[in-house]
Amino acid sequence: MKSVSQLELKVLYEISQVIGQALDLDQTMGDILRILSDTLAMKRATLTLLDEETNTLSIRASHGLSVEEKRRGVYRLDEGVTGRIFQTGKPFVVPDIAKEPLFLDRTQSRRLERERISFLGVPIVLKGQSVGVFTVDRLFSDDVSFDEDVRFLSIVAALMSQFVQLARQVRAREEHLRRENQSLRVKLSKTYHRFFIVGQSQPMVRVHQMIEKVAPTRATVLLLGESGTGKTLTARMIHELSDRAKYPFIKVNCAAIPENLLESELFGFEKGAFTGAVAPKPGRFEEADKGTIFLDEIGELSAGIQSKLLRFLQEREFERLGGAKTRKVDVRIIAATNRDLAEAVTLGEFREDLYYRLNVFPVLVPSLRERREDIPALLNHFLDKLSREYGRRLSFTPRALDALV
Repeated sequence: MKSVSQLELKVLYEISQVIGQALDLDQTMGDILRILSDTLAMKRATLTLLDEETNTLSIRASHGLSVEEKRRGVYRLDEGVTGRIFQTGKPFVVPDIAKEPLFLDRTQSRRLERERISFLGVPIVLKGQSVGVFTVDRLFSDDVSFDEDVRFLSIVAALMSQFVQLARQVRAREEHLRRENQSLRVKLSKTYHRFFIVGQSQPMVRVHQMIEKVAPTRATVLLLGESGTGKTLTARMIHELSDRAKYPFIKVNCAAIPENLLESELFGFEKGAFTGAVAPKPGRFEEADKGTIFLDEIGELSAGIQSKLLRFLQEREFERLGGAKTRKVDVRIIAATNRDLAEAVTLGEFREDLYYRLNVFPVLVPSLRERREDIPALLNHFLDKLSREYGRRLSFTPRALDALV
């Protein structure tokens, strides 16, 4: 890699032009790596960023790697040369990768190399915290100044960090809008909400009556029933018919979020609470303030999360992960499960005090086999949706309808 000021200025100008017109993080970083490769003597280049969901480092953009090689580029935060650069926040140079035991070649892109390869990496830093690593491969040469290379790569990494920050802000805004859109509610009349919770059988009439009874209150609701019976729709109807309808309806699937992430997902976290927590983030309870939070699969909560949820139900206050400030929110809780929680209490798998806090107003949502008379109405409901989607009138033959019913 030549350290010619004129060439460096040309490269930096081209990179600034790309960033100025950029919209997509991965594409923009790929374009930057291509510019570097086309202009400078590089064999490969990668941008590896922190994945906050998995707490790992993974390659987001690359040049000179196949799709499969890029896919392999996933590291623990303390693993290999990449992890060392991320954790120390300092550049690292490997003059000859064949002689560096810390070098993993996780992508397996250098297995067949006959030439001697040098590896240079610099951190991507935002507000004093590492958020990624920028690395390049180049042919080994005795007469190359690694100091000059590191200096230039650090300048490029600083430009990258600014765009990473912008992309994070855009992503956070998009996520906020997505959740806000999810929370937009249509004021439903009794007739209209029956369109969504289809069925006029006696079991469903009882469910409608219970919804209408509990919706205007502040009571915690526990929805019981098998998977696929409509517990989510029932929760949304309770919210839409309450005085909280103009505020958020936030759904959390407790079984879909890894146990080690669920606390921060529900209660939020402060900056520095764990590796990768580069900025504070409110949890779902804060997002649901003045509205409703729907905790689906509540029976899958670990003992630790059960304890924290119980405290919130008792005191309506909590602290973010890694924080000391006590926060209060006004949230209605609707929980749902397909488990027999009473039995789980007996088996010691679910806290008895939490169960009674949740079981203030239980609603049993019946399975389809308990309301077979609703099958024709459900079939017609979905058929109408398909008819609108495909722009043509669809219908069942009498024989098909008889077979389904």
